Amino acid sequence: MNNIQLIQSKIHEIRGQRVMLDFDLAEMYGIETRVLKQSVRRNLKRFEGEDFMFELTKEEASRSQIVILNKGRGSNLKYMPFAFTELGVAMLSSVLNSDIAIEINRGIMRAFVAVRQMLANPIENRVERIETQVKELKQYMEEVLVDQNDINEDTMVQLELINQTLAELQVKDGELKKRNRIGYRLPGHDEE
Repeated sequence: MNNIQLIQSKIHEIRGQRVMLDFDLAEMYGIETRVLKQSVRRNLKRFEGEDFMFELTKEEASRSQIVILNKGRGSNLKYMPFAFTELGVAMLSSVLNSDIAIEINRGIMRAFVAVRQMLANPIENRVERIETQVKELKQYMEEVLVDQNDINEDTMVQLELINQTLAELQVKDGELKKRNRIGYRLPGHDEE
């Protein structure tokens, strides 16, 4: 799985928005989740509004299959995860000012764009295009088969003419055998 696909697998839809969760982002940035959360809390003005970031409720965290945090920790969550929208992830690059953070943010932005493009070009359009291509291919194959049948009919006519000509030659060959021989006949030899 390439880097963009890996990032895309970590983009989830919560509250009708495509978001990435804090623990996934922290792992990608190579920092602890608590460090990421501390940086965000120190710069809360940058993340005001749910179009940048929001904290999951206990209900969202418990019913969500996304939040399977048990990675060696207790199964109870002490703090609810932050969910960062595309804008929030972009804002993280100004809070987490490191070369790794900048590089990871580029990849994440590309992944969000790829997801947006996939949604803008729905599967129905691709299916319709494939159906059109299949119809065109069927029509082409039918035309090829019709042409081949025409060739076969022509070949059959030619074979019939050849057979007719061979039959005529056999009749003529039989007439040639029935002619009397010219020349001397030996006594006691009957004509065959």
